Amino acid sequence: MPAILPRLTAILSLVLLAACGAKTPQTAAVSAAEYGLIEDSGLVIAPVEARFLPDGAARAEVAYAGGEAPGTIVVDTHSRRLYLVMEGGRAWRYTIGIGREGTTLKRGGYIGRIETWPAWQPTGNMLRKYPELYGRYAGGTPGGLESPLGARALYLYRGSRDTNYRIHGTIDDASIGRASSAGCIRLFNQDIIHLTNMVTSGTSVAVRGLDESLALEGPWMNDVNGNAVPDTPANRAALERDLAARAEAAGTSSN
Repeated sequence: MPAILPRLTAILSLVLLAACGAKTPQTAAVSAAEYGLIEDSGLVIAPVEARFLPDGAARAEVAYAGGEAPGTIVVDTHSRRLYLVMEGGRAWRYTIGIGREGTTLKRGGYIGRIETWPAWQPTGNMLRKYPELYGRYAGGTPGGLESPLGARALYLYRGSRDTNYRIHGTIDDASIGRASSAGCIRLFNQDIIHLTNMVTSGTSVAVRGLDESLALEGPWMNDVNGNAVPDTPANRAALERDLAARAEAAGTSSN
């Protein structure tokens, strides 16, 4: 019996080590340092302010239950999340800004090309609909820190046609989590660089419908600032309080 005990102990230790190694965290968010100042292609990208990174907004490696193949980009405009599907039921999750009502991306495609610090010029339709937003860019703008496309742009194609939709960085961090663009999908510059480093031209892009989003993400709502948050009783109550406080502040300032 004494001779058997060391062997049993060794076997038990291996089993416990294997069990511990098999455990994978459901969510592994990056630290705030990942959103600090970075230099890219000779340009300095400012840090993302903490107020734009509430709980759940930072990119994270998460468990993934969707049916898309590894390597697929999945856009969920309802929860304002973008996923890059990986092997083993995992994915990178990013918070995104989306288009205003009526302009939101509804169909997928594939990444036809990828540009670093892309130049940009608004379409005629964008200038007609939102002259206050895009009029100053009518003649086009070169790539750089003033370009609305930010540090990277993934150009969405269907067949051989450029759809004019982009997944891109932004010079407006406050827009992430909101529905405020002319239709493209925005990420923090730090996030679009991270995503672009893992994809290539030809990468498939899928767009979730509402039913699929509800099944996988649950219902979402806007908070008082227009940011997407889970639709919970607590968030509903917070919205009512914030709206009441805003109305009271507006009334006080007008007196």
